[in-house]
Amino acid sequence: MKFLSITTAFFIAAFCWSGASAEEVLREVSRIALSGVEGRIDHLSADVAAKRVFVAALGNQTVEVLDVDAGKVVTTLKGFKEPQGILAVPGSTHLLVTNAGAEYGSVLDRISFTQIAQIPLPEDSDNVRYDSSTRYAWIGAGSGRASALVALDTATDKVVKQIPLRGHPESFQLENRGPRIFVNVPTAGIIEVIDRDTGKVLADWSVSAAANFPMALDEESQRLFVGTRSPARLLVYEITTGKTIASLDTVGDTDDVFYDADTHHVYVSGGEGLVYVYRQETADRYSLIEKITTRKGARTSLFVPDWRLLFVALPKRGGAAAEIRVFKVAATPSRG
Repeated sequence: MKFLSITTAFFIAAFCWSGASAEEVLREVSRIALSGVEGRIDHLSADVAAKRVFVAALGNQTVEVLDVDAGKVVTTLKGFKEPQGILAVPGSTHLLVTNAGAEYGSVLDRISFTQIAQIPLPEDSDNVRYDSSTRYAWIGAGSGRASALVALDTATDKVVKQIPLRGHPESFQLENRGPRIFVNVPTAGIIEVIDRDTGKVLADWSVSAAANFPMALDEESQRLFVGTRSPARLLVYEITTGKTIASLDTVGDTDDVFYDADTHHVYVSGGEGLVYVYRQETADRYSLIEKITTRKGARTSLFVPDWRLLFVALPKRGGAAAEIRVFKVAATPSRG
Protein backbone atom coordinates (compact mmCIF):
# COMPACT_ATOMS: atom_id res chain seq x y z
CA MET A 1 0.00 0.00 0.00
CA LYS A 2 1.34 3.43 -0.93
CA PHE A 3 0.88 6.37 1.43
CA LEU A 4 0.08 9.91 0.29
CA SER A 5 2.61 12.63 1.00
CA ILE A 6 1.62 15.21 3.61
CA THR A 7 1.37 17.89 0.89
CA THR A 8 -0.89 15.78 -1.35
CA ALA A 9 -3.11 14.84 1.56
CA PHE A 10 -3.42 18.49 2.57
CA PHE A 11 -4.61 19.58 -0.90
CA ILE A 12 -7.12 16.74 -1.13
CA ALA A 13 -8.54 17.67 2.27
CA ALA A 14 -8.70 21.36 1.37
CA PHE A 15 -10.47 20.56 -1.90
CA CYS A 16 -13.11 18.45 -0.17
CA TRP A 17 -13.61 20.92 2.68
CA SER A 18 -14.18 23.84 0.30
CA GLY A 19 -17.21 22.12 -1.22
CA ALA A 20 -15.59 22.17 -4.67
CA SER A 21 -16.58 19.55 -7.20
CA ALA A 22 -14.69 17.82 -9.99
CA GLU A 23 -17.90 18.00 -12.01
CA GLU A 24 -17.91 20.76 -14.62
CA VAL A 25 -21.42 22.11 -14.94
CA LEU A 26 -20.77 25.38 -16.79
CA ARG A 27 -18.10 25.61 -19.47
CA GLU A 28 -17.20 29.00 -20.95
CA VAL A 29 -17.62 28.91 -24.73
CA SER A 30 -17.33 32.54 -25.85
CA ARG A 31 -16.99 36.20 -24.91
CA ILE A 32 -18.94 38.90 -26.72
CA ALA A 33 -17.38 42.36 -26.54
CA LEU A 34 -19.68 45.30 -25.74
CA SER A 35 -17.46 47.97 -27.23
CA GLY A 36 -18.05 51.45 -25.87
CA VAL A 37 -20.61 50.34 -23.27
CA GLU A 38 -20.21 52.21 -19.99
CA GLY A 39 -21.88 51.82 -16.62
CA ARG A 40 -24.34 49.36 -15.19
CA ILE A 41 -25.85 46.55 -17.28
CA ASP A 42 -29.32 45.36 -16.36
CA HIS A 43 -31.64 42.68 -17.74
CA LEU A 44 -31.32 40.54 -20.88
CA SER A 45 -33.84 38.80 -23.14
CA ALA A 46 -33.52 36.21 -25.92
CA ASP A 47 -35.14 35.90 -29.33
CA VAL A 48 -34.80 32.12 -29.57
CA ALA A 49 -35.76 31.74 -33.24
CA ALA A 50 -33.46 34.53 -34.44
CA LYS A 51 -30.57 33.49 -32.13
CA ARG A 52 -30.29 37.01 -30.74
CA VAL A 53 -29.91 38.38 -27.22
CA PHE A 54 -30.96 41.90 -26.22
CA VAL A 55 -29.04 43.61 -23.42
CA ALA A 56 -30.39 46.57 -21.44
CA ALA A 57 -27.24 48.65 -20.97
CA LEU A 58 -28.82 50.95 -18.37
CA GLY A 59 -25.79 53.10 -17.63
CA ASN A 60 -25.08 53.52 -21.34
CA GLN A 61 -28.69 54.46 -22.20
CA THR A 62 -28.68 51.83 -24.97
CA VAL A 63 -29.92 48.37 -25.87
CA GLU A 64 -27.23 46.13 -27.33
CA VAL A 65 -28.36 43.56 -29.91
CA LEU A 66 -26.20 40.42 -30.00
CA ASP A 67 -25.93 37.78 -32.71
CA VAL A 68 -25.26 34.64 -30.67
CA ASP A 69 -23.86 32.50 -33.52
CA ALA A 70 -21.59 35.28 -34.78
CA GLY A 71 -20.58 36.21 -31.23
CA LYS A 72 -20.85 39.95 -31.75
CA VAL A 73 -22.99 43.06 -31.37
CA VAL A 74 -24.94 43.64 -34.59
CA THR A 75 -26.48 46.97 -33.65
CA THR A 76 -26.83 49.42 -30.78
CA LEU A 77 -30.25 50.96 -30.13
CA LYS A 78 -30.39 54.45 -28.63
CA GLY A 79 -32.97 56.87 -27.29
CA PHE A 80 -33.79 55.19 -23.96
CA LYS A 81 -33.76 56.60 -20.43
CA GLU A 82 -32.06 54.03 -18.21
CA PRO A 83 -33.35 50.91 -19.99
CA GLN A 84 -33.91 48.32 -17.32
CA GLY A 85 -36.41 45.58 -18.22
CA ILE A 86 -36.54 43.96 -21.64
CA LEU A 87 -38.64 41.36 -23.45
CA ALA A 88 -38.41 39.92 -26.95
CA VAL A 89 -42.15 39.21 -27.17
CA PRO A 90 -42.72 35.57 -28.21
CA GLY A 91 -44.80 35.03 -31.34
CA SER A 92 -44.21 38.52 -32.68
CA THR A 93 -41.40 40.80 -33.79
CA HIS A 94 -41.94 43.26 -30.95
CA LEU A 95 -39.31 44.25 -28.41
CA LEU A 96 -40.50 45.79 -25.13
CA VAL A 97 -38.07 47.97 -23.16
CA THR A 98 -38.89 49.55 -19.80
CA ASN A 99 -37.20 52.82 -18.81
CA ALA A 100 -36.23 53.33 -15.17
CA GLY A 101 -35.62 57.01 -15.83
CA ALA A 102 -38.95 57.78 -17.52
CA GLU A 103 -42.62 56.99 -17.02
CA TYR A 104 -43.05 54.97 -20.18
CA GLY A 105 -42.03 51.78 -21.91
CA SER A 106 -40.88 51.54 -25.51
CA VAL A 107 -42.14 48.99 -28.05
CA LEU A 108 -39.89 48.48 -31.08
CA ASP A 109 -39.90 46.22 -34.10
CA ARG A 110 -37.07 43.65 -33.79
CA ILE A 111 -36.41 43.67 -37.56
CA SER A 112 -36.45 47.36 -38.47
CA PHE A 113 -35.79 48.60 -34.88
CA THR A 114 -38.29 51.40 -35.41
CA GLN A 115 -40.51 52.45 -32.52
CA ILE A 116 -44.07 51.10 -32.67
CA ALA A 117 -45.56 52.46 -29.46
CA GLN A 118 -44.80 54.28 -26.23
CA ILE A 119 -46.61 52.85 -23.18
CA PRO A 120 -47.39 55.03 -20.12
CA LEU A 121 -46.04 53.29 -17.01
CA PRO A 122 -45.36 54.19 -13.36
CA GLU A 123 -41.85 55.41 -12.57
CA ASP A 124 -38.90 53.02 -12.26
CA SER A 125 -40.40 50.32 -14.50
CA ASP A 126 -38.23 47.25 -14.19
CA ASN A 127 -38.63 43.48 -14.58
CA VAL A 128 -40.81 42.02 -17.34
CA ARG A 129 -42.42 38.55 -17.49
CA TYR A 130 -44.52 37.04 -20.29
CA ASP A 131 -47.78 35.13 -19.81
CA SER A 132 -48.28 32.99 -22.94
CA SER A 133 -51.87 32.09 -22.01
CA THR A 134 -53.05 35.72 -22.25
CA ARG A 135 -50.19 37.25 -24.27
CA TYR A 136 -49.76 39.77 -21.45
CA ALA A 137 -46.38 41.20 -20.53
CA TRP A 138 -46.33 41.80 -16.77
CA ILE A 139 -44.14 44.73 -15.68
CA GLY A 140 -42.93 45.57 -12.19
CA ALA A 141 -42.94 49.32 -11.63
CA GLY A 142 -43.44 52.22 -9.25
CA SER A 143 -42.28 53.04 -5.74
CA GLY A 144 -43.94 53.43 -2.36
CA ARG A 145 -47.74 53.50 -2.57
CA ALA A 146 -47.56 53.81 -6.35
CA SER A 147 -45.87 50.40 -6.72
CA ALA A 148 -47.65 47.90 -8.92
CA LEU A 149 -47.60 45.05 -11.36
CA VAL A 150 -48.82 46.29 -14.72
CA ALA A 151 -50.27 43.99 -17.39
CA LEU A 152 -49.65 45.03 -20.99
CA ASP A 153 -51.59 43.29 -23.76
CA THR A 154 -48.83 42.67 -26.32
CA ALA A 155 -51.40 42.20 -29.09
CA THR A 156 -52.66 45.77 -28.72
CA ASP A 157 -49.80 47.44 -26.77
CA LYS A 158 -52.38 48.67 -24.25
CA VAL A 159 -52.23 48.48 -20.44
CA VAL A 160 -55.16 46.31 -19.33
CA LYS A 161 -54.59 45.80 -15.60
CA GLN A 162 -52.67 47.25 -12.65
CA ILE A 163 -52.29 45.47 -9.30
CA PRO A 164 -51.07 47.57 -6.32
CA LEU A 165 -48.16 46.31 -4.21
CA ARG A 166 -46.64 47.27 -0.85
CA GLY A 167 -43.39 48.47 -2.40
CA HIS A 168 -41.28 48.47 -5.55
CA PRO A 169 -41.29 44.98 -7.08
CA GLU A 170 -38.02 43.34 -7.96
CA SER A 171 -37.99 39.92 -9.61
CA PHE A 172 -41.31 38.06 -9.82
CA GLN A 173 -42.45 34.73 -11.25
CA LEU A 174 -45.71 33.57 -12.86
CA GLU A 175 -46.90 30.02 -12.32
CA ASN A 176 -48.13 28.25 -15.48
CA ARG A 177 -50.60 25.90 -13.81
CA GLY A 178 -52.44 28.52 -11.82
CA PRO A 179 -53.08 32.25 -11.51
CA ARG A 180 -50.47 33.15 -8.89
CA ILE A 181 -47.61 35.62 -9.24
CA PHE A 182 -44.85 35.54 -6.61
CA VAL A 183 -43.30 39.00 -6.15
CA ASN A 184 -40.16 40.06 -4.30
CA VAL A 185 -40.83 43.32 -2.41
CA PRO A 186 -37.52 44.06 -0.63
CA THR A 187 -38.57 47.41 0.85
CA ALA A 188 -41.29 45.58 2.80
CA GLY A 189 -39.15 42.49 3.46
CA ILE A 190 -41.78 40.19 1.98
CA ILE A 191 -42.84 38.05 -0.94
CA GLU A 192 -46.33 39.05 -2.07
CA VAL A 193 -48.46 36.30 -3.60
CA ILE A 194 -50.93 37.76 -6.12
CA ASP A 195 -53.88 36.26 -7.99
CA ARG A 196 -53.38 37.75 -11.44
CA ASP A 197 -56.97 37.00 -12.47
CA THR A 198 -58.68 38.78 -9.57
CA GLY A 199 -55.88 41.21 -8.66
CA LYS A 200 -56.12 40.18 -5.00
CA VAL A 201 -53.23 39.61 -2.60
CA LEU A 202 -53.42 35.99 -1.47
CA ALA A 203 -50.55 36.04 1.04
CA ASP A 204 -47.50 37.89 2.32
CA TRP A 205 -44.51 35.68 3.12
CA SER A 206 -41.81 37.09 5.36
CA VAL A 207 -38.18 36.91 4.22
CA SER A 208 -35.56 36.00 6.82
CA ALA A 209 -32.87 38.19 5.21
CA ALA A 210 -32.85 41.66 3.67
CA ALA A 211 -32.73 42.79 0.03
CA ASN A 212 -34.62 39.93 -1.64
CA PHE A 213 -34.01 40.74 -5.30
CA PRO A 214 -33.77 37.73 -7.69
CA MET A 215 -36.27 34.87 -7.89
CA ALA A 216 -36.84 31.63 -9.84
CA LEU A 217 -39.60 29.03 -9.82
CA ASP A 218 -39.57 25.23 -9.99
CA GLU A 219 -43.26 24.63 -10.48
CA GLU A 220 -42.87 20.86 -10.88
CA SER A 221 -41.43 20.50 -7.36
CA GLN A 222 -43.45 23.42 -5.98
CA ARG A 223 -40.34 25.32 -4.95
CA LEU A 224 -39.49 29.04 -5.15
CA PHE A 225 -35.87 30.24 -5.08
CA VAL A 226 -35.14 33.70 -3.65
CA GLY A 227 -31.75 35.40 -3.49
CA THR A 228 -31.00 37.92 -0.73
CA ARG A 229 -28.07 40.30 -0.29
CA SER A 230 -27.94 40.93 3.46
CA PRO A 231 -26.77 38.37 4.26
CA ALA A 232 -26.09 36.66 0.94
CA ARG A 233 -28.46 33.68 1.00
CA LEU A 234 -30.39 31.46 -1.38
CA LEU A 235 -33.76 30.73 0.24
CA VAL A 236 -35.99 27.90 -0.94
CA TYR A 237 -39.75 28.17 -0.28
CA GLU A 238 -42.57 25.64 -0.58
CA ILE A 239 -45.16 27.50 -2.66
CA THR A 240 -48.32 26.11 -1.06
CA THR A 241 -47.55 27.10 2.52
CA GLY A 242 -44.80 29.71 2.08
CA LYS A 243 -42.59 27.69 4.42
CA THR A 244 -38.81 28.11 4.07
CA ILE A 245 -37.39 24.70 3.16
CA ALA A 246 -33.68 25.56 2.86
CA SER A 247 -31.26 28.45 3.37
CA LEU A 248 -27.85 28.32 1.71
CA ASP A 249 -24.83 30.61 1.44
CA THR A 250 -24.67 32.30 -1.95
CA VAL A 251 -22.77 34.88 -3.99
CA GLY A 252 -22.65 38.45 -2.70
CA ASP A 253 -24.70 41.21 -4.38
CA THR A 254 -26.87 38.63 -6.11
CA ASP A 255 -29.16 39.87 -8.87
CA ASP A 256 -30.27 36.87 -10.95
CA VAL A 257 -31.21 33.26 -10.24
CA PHE A 258 -32.39 30.57 -12.67
CA TYR A 259 -33.70 27.05 -12.24
CA ASP A 260 -32.67 24.53 -14.91
CA ALA A 261 -35.46 21.93 -15.08
CA ASP A 262 -33.44 19.61 -17.34
CA THR A 263 -30.43 19.25 -15.06
CA HIS A 264 -32.03 20.21 -11.72
CA HIS A 265 -29.40 22.91 -11.25
CA VAL A 266 -29.82 26.41 -9.83
CA TYR A 267 -27.60 29.19 -11.21
CA VAL A 268 -27.04 32.37 -9.16
CA SER A 269 -25.03 35.36 -10.42
CA GLY A 270 -23.86 38.27 -8.28
CA GLY A 271 -21.76 41.41 -8.25
CA GLU A 272 -19.18 39.75 -6.03
CA GLY A 273 -17.88 38.37 -9.32
CA LEU A 274 -19.06 34.77 -9.20
CA VAL A 275 -21.75 32.42 -10.45
CA TYR A 276 -22.80 29.79 -7.88
CA VAL A 277 -24.15 26.47 -9.16
CA TYR A 278 -26.29 24.26 -6.92
CA ARG A 279 -27.60 20.76 -7.49
CA GLN A 280 -31.18 20.02 -6.44
CA GLU A 281 -30.69 16.60 -4.84
CA THR A 282 -34.36 16.45 -3.88
CA ALA A 283 -37.04 19.13 -3.61
CA ASP A 284 -35.82 19.81 -0.05
CA ARG A 285 -32.08 19.21 -0.32
CA TYR A 286 -29.47 21.25 -2.23
CA SER A 287 -25.68 21.28 -2.55
CA LEU A 288 -23.24 23.87 -3.87
CA ILE A 289 -21.19 22.12 -6.55
CA GLU A 290 -19.41 24.84 -8.52
CA LYS A 291 -18.29 28.48 -8.42
CA ILE A 292 -17.46 30.27 -11.67
CA THR A 293 -15.35 33.44 -11.55
CA THR A 294 -16.63 36.35 -13.63
CA ARG A 295 -15.80 39.94 -12.61
CA LYS A 296 -16.73 42.40 -9.87
CA GLY A 297 -20.03 44.02 -10.72
CA ALA A 298 -21.24 41.14 -12.93
CA ARG A 299 -24.68 40.91 -11.35
CA THR A 300 -27.10 40.19 -14.17
CA SER A 301 -27.41 37.08 -16.30
CA LEU A 302 -29.80 35.14 -18.54
CA PHE A 303 -30.29 31.39 -18.84
CA VAL A 304 -31.79 30.23 -22.15
CA PRO A 305 -32.94 26.60 -21.79
CA ASP A 306 -33.47 26.12 -25.56
CA TRP A 307 -29.80 26.81 -26.19
CA ARG A 308 -28.45 25.34 -22.93
CA LEU A 309 -26.54 28.61 -22.48
CA LEU A 310 -26.03 31.02 -19.58
CA PHE A 311 -25.14 34.62 -20.50
CA VAL A 312 -23.43 36.73 -17.81
CA ALA A 313 -23.10 40.52 -18.22
CA LEU A 314 -19.76 41.99 -17.17
CA PRO A 315 -19.77 45.81 -16.97
CA LYS A 316 -16.68 47.84 -17.74
CA ARG A 317 -14.44 47.80 -14.69
CA GLY A 318 -10.99 49.36 -14.44
CA GLY A 319 -9.11 48.58 -17.64
CA ALA A 320 -11.43 45.74 -18.62
CA ALA A 321 -14.11 46.52 -21.23
CA ALA A 322 -17.73 45.45 -20.92
CA GLU A 323 -18.60 42.03 -22.30
CA ILE A 324 -21.00 39.11 -22.19
CA ARG A 325 -19.55 35.77 -21.17
CA VAL A 326 -21.35 32.73 -22.52
CA PHE A 327 -21.38 29.41 -20.65
CA LYS A 328 -22.62 26.07 -21.96
CA VAL A 329 -24.34 23.64 -19.61
CA ALA A 330 -21.93 20.73 -19.84
CA ALA A 331 -23.52 18.24 -17.47
CA THR A 332 -26.90 16.57 -17.18
CA PRO A 333 -26.98 14.66 -13.88
CA SER A 334 -29.86 12.56 -12.60
CA ARG A 335 -31.50 13.85 -9.44
CA GLY A 336 -31.36 11.74 -6.30
